[in-house]
Amino acid sequence: MNEPSWKQTKLSLERPYKNDNGDPIPVLFDIAPDGVLHYEPKETPAEVLGRNLQRIFEERGLDFFERLKDGSLQAGVLPSVDTTTKQADEPEDAAAEDEGGHTMTKDELYKLKMEVMPQLYIALGEMTLARDLLSSVLTSSDASSTSLPSILHSIAAPEPQQPPVSLPPLSATSVTKPPSIISVRAFDAQLAIGGKDEALRKAANLFKSVASRMERGVLLNEKYWIDALKIRRGNWGLIPAPLPPGSAAGKGADKTSKDFMISYGLEESPPIFRRSAIAHMAHSISETDSLVLPQRSSIRLRVSIGSPDATGNMVYSHNALKKAPEDHTPTLDERLRDAQRAVIEQEIFSILVHEAGTFPTASARVSERLVLVDVTQGLELKFELVDADAFSLGTSSSQNPANQAKSDLIYHYLLTLLLRRHAHIRSRRLGTNSSSNHSSIGAFVPDPAQANLHVLQPVIDQLQYQVFCERIQSQLIIVQTALNDAGIPSTLRFNPVGEIGSELVKIIDDNEAPPLSGVCTLRIDNRHNLRLTLVSPSALTAHLAQATVSISSMPQLCELLSDEVERFFLERISEVGRRICNDMGGIWFVDLNRCVGRWEGCVLNFEIAFGDKFEIICTATRLNHDDPKHPSIETYKASNTQKGLIEWVQYVIGNALNE
Repeated sequence: MNEPSWKQTKLSLERPYKNDNGDPIPVLFDIAPDGVLHYEPKETPAEVLGRNLQRIFEERGLDFFERLKDGSLQAGVLPSVDTTTKQADEPEDAAAEDEGGHTMTKDELYKLKMEVMPQLYIALGEMTLARDLLSSVLTSSDASSTSLPSILHSIAAPEPQQPPVSLPPLSATSVTKPPSIISVRAFDAQLAIGGKDEALRKAANLFKSVASRMERGVLLNEKYWIDALKIRRGNWGLIPAPLPPGSAAGKGADKTSKDFMISYGLEESPPIFRRSAIAHMAHSISETDSLVLPQRSSIRLRVSIGSPDATGNMVYSHNALKKAPEDHTPTLDERLRDAQRAVIEQEIFSILVHEAGTFPTASARVSERLVLVDVTQGLELKFELVDADAFSLGTSSSQNPANQAKSDLIYHYLLTLLLRRHAHIRSRRLGTNSSSNHSSIGAFVPDPAQANLHVLQPVIDQLQYQVFCERIQSQLIIVQTALNDAGIPSTLRFNPVGEIGSELVKIIDDNEAPPLSGVCTLRIDNRHNLRLTLVSPSALTAHLAQATVSISSMPQLCELLSDEVERFFLERISEVGRRICNDMGGIWFVDLNRCVGRWEGCVLNFEIAFGDKFEIICTATRLNHDDPKHPSIETYKASNTQKGLIEWVQYVIGNALNE
């Protein structure tokens, strides 16, 4: 706000040294009665030094510079001629008296005092008597009888016949101080005006500062209640502020709170976190910030997922922290949300530290600000508390986008799980849960086994389920590729999450909802189906035509897939053999792990084996009636031929029939 021009005028009390033309102003020495100005004459440094030396010699003597500190002359300096002549003229007794001078002692000083003091008291009495006499003479009404000449005449000449000598009577005279010269009066007036001007300026500055403080106080009060209404409109919790120190706390005292505080913590959080989530509005002008967060922490929770790269080194990808632009001024609601997020993250980390030590399905390492969980082989999950300014430090510059997205999902999933935990605690506290136990009326006793829901367990289950689905899918893709290489058309339909959106939300919100589940189907040659169901975190069930089998390991899954594929190929070969040898009366059947075909003069056996990456290997053994001890063996490998397995089987059967 611009001040008027008269407020900006500044007067200097310092004496000016130059006039408006830039010439030095001479020092005024005196003003003559006729108005002539006399200025102080200018003296050169040599003249000033000469005058000072002359004063030294006149006041201190010509031998001033030759004396020592004790007042005696230096031994090697001869006195002047005038001093020698004067000393010679002095009598010898005076010289002896001067040489005998010494410093008086206490006793001598006391003796001198006792001699001088009586005489001084006598002189004081005489002077007092004379003063009283003069006072009585001057104040008497009868000047002729009590005048000093008549009294003195009566004392000096007692004879009445002699006439008194007429002397002028004593009278009082008033003496006035002569007026000072014009220059002195001008200087005194200048001092008086300057002092008053300075006092007025100080008083004006005082009133101005007080008015400014009062105006700032009014504006602060208005801003205080405007911000309070904004916070209340934002639905933040307002609690009564404690009474100031020294308030009356006895019976009958007024304990009504005169202020409020802001509680931005969650309602069901532990007391240690609720006490730290307290803020209040600024009360004094010295506080520049309108919202005071005394226990605000800049520590944030960082979620990182580590997986090995192509070289085998572990690369971590963490969640992103959204930062406001530098020129952005956060509002009250934004500041409270940031402070609330920091407190919530600290509570989540404390729960993670508590649960990681007793985690049943994964190993974990816990420190003061770090929780590292080995989810599965080649996958690590890390939770750490870091400063907000260093949030993006300590990780690789080339992060995995998929892992970074998972980290963001886990971070927000933890917030949802914490809210579900608080809702469960609140429902149990209010007694709305059916599993609540009441030992007495109004007394609630929670079940220790179901008191709190887990926060880390669902996250680990989802990660393990993801890795589990990836391993199952990779194994099924290998089988599908091997079947396609063998000329058997096959399709794979893999759906790891079979729930719809509402059911997924229910899994997060309801602790009694079923876990995630999926299904995968491998269709071989458009006629044979192999169906598998998956349940979080690592449950796998195979639904076969003859039974339902639970699979607990990858070797068991590989064995089941090889058995089912082998059974399919043997039945398919048997079907092809019966179709080709139908006119010759041949017999085809499946015996355990081989397919046998017989007709007159020939026995043909087919066996199925699997190589690397589920490569299909088929061996055909033929026994002829002419040479039964030397069978003929042929082998099929999908990598060594361009033919399909069924085409190769038809070729082998055709050769056997032709021979």
